[in-house]
Amino acid sequence: MRKKEISWRRREFLKSWLIGGFGSLIDIKGNRGKWEDIIEENGKELPQKVPGEANHSLFSEQAPLMEFKVPPIDPVRIGMVGVGGMGSAHVRNFLKIEGAIITAVCDIVEEKVARIQKWVEEAGFPRPKGYSKGPYDFLRLCEQSDVDLVFTATPWEWHVPVCVAAMKAGKHVATEVPAAYTLEDCWKLVETAEKYKRHCIMMENCCYDRPEMMCLNMVKKGLLGEIFYAEAGYLHDLRDVLFSGEGEALWRTDHHARRNGNLYPTHGLGPVSQCLDINRGDRFVYLVSMSSKSMGLNLYAAEKFGPKSPEATRHYALGDLNVSLIYTAKGKVITLIHDTSSPRPYSRIHRVQGTKGIFERWPERVYIEGRSPSHRWEELDNYKEYDHPIWQQLEEKSRGAGHGGMDFIEDYRLIQALREGKPLDMDVYDAVTWSVVTPLSEKSVANKSKPIDFPDFTRGAWKIPRELQVMK
Repeated sequence: MRKKEISWRRREFLKSWLIGGFGSLIDIKGNRGKWEDIIEENGKELPQKVPGEANHSLFSEQAPLMEFKVPPIDPVRIGMVGVGGMGSAHVRNFLKIEGAIITAVCDIVEEKVARIQKWVEEAGFPRPKGYSKGPYDFLRLCEQSDVDLVFTATPWEWHVPVCVAAMKAGKHVATEVPAAYTLEDCWKLVETAEKYKRHCIMMENCCYDRPEMMCLNMVKKGLLGEIFYAEAGYLHDLRDVLFSGEGEALWRTDHHARRNGNLYPTHGLGPVSQCLDINRGDRFVYLVSMSSKSMGLNLYAAEKFGPKSPEATRHYALGDLNVSLIYTAKGKVITLIHDTSSPRPYSRIHRVQGTKGIFERWPERVYIEGRSPSHRWEELDNYKEYDHPIWQQLEEKSRGAGHGGMDFIEDYRLIQALREGKPLDMDVYDAVTWSVVTPLSEKSVANKSKPIDFPDFTRGAWKIPRELQVMK
């Protein structure tokens, strides 16, 4: 087949693919010509399969779920899977959100199921059905007829099995972070969501923190100019947690022992990705990553349990600090840091730098050329007019909720979108794009910081600009 004919066929395929996928989901009245121009332009560059990558349906008949929405669901009937610390926090939020009803709860600990059932009844709702017959009892929950949304707050390795089972059973899904930690599982979430036409959202609460949303508002209003650099991270001393013998220590410490890379990228990466229009006009192209040697967990365990204890003599693969550099299609750069084994105060790092100014958090400060005093930082209080409208709307309702209220806001926004039949604030492509940093960083670290390409989970649809739902 001649090259010209191949190019024509690719262009025609993408045109029908994008029109079919977007036509029923996006209001394009009066913009038909604009969308056709974008489709025609991008038709020249259908994604190619990366050598060595698993055989995924990059050219599948399933259309990308950009701006995906379903008819209004009201009330939203929720099945909770995993009701430990974070799962219980989400339950408390849902019990306060109009239009949310918990109809099922699953946990391997029967007492936790009973506790949530009691909370729901005390809030004036019918007793939800309980599931606690082993680790796979969530499969029975997914088949329950009066469940619209399955929410998983389980250990990391269970996120994908729960989400996939739920979508195959016709349910929409929400998962705690990270959505997945292998490339194969990231593709599995995308392909399952597309095949069964179901929402799959990763509940990245840090995208809803007040300063981050204020920064986003500044960026979208052009105050910082064109953004060209961001710095993000998760710097949280977890040594006490990892050796507590309960909760996350039952599974999270093992990841530190087996894996070396950025194990928890999404808290820092999510908010800056929104500022950079990732999957909405730009995309991650490749990363390089390196880790320092591992010392912190062994030193801490030796002091706490003794130098000859199993905890102190165990091998921990994860370096004390991981640094990854991400390059985007539009030439933007992100520095991403992970540090959970060192003595330090908490910080996520949030720096967004543009041609007109810069926003930083930890400490919180801003500098805008022509507005700020020359070469001097300003406090955020000087920019209160950029406080995000969502926070102004939900400040009182979120008071007292986890992580300063942002947990409530993320749950509220999810339920609101489902009740109104609108696209969600984040989609499955955001979930996997932010989460896939973990396996890519591991691969780079293991290969002397070799550049590792990001897969294009959107199969080219990232080129079409679209506004974030939180900015509408």
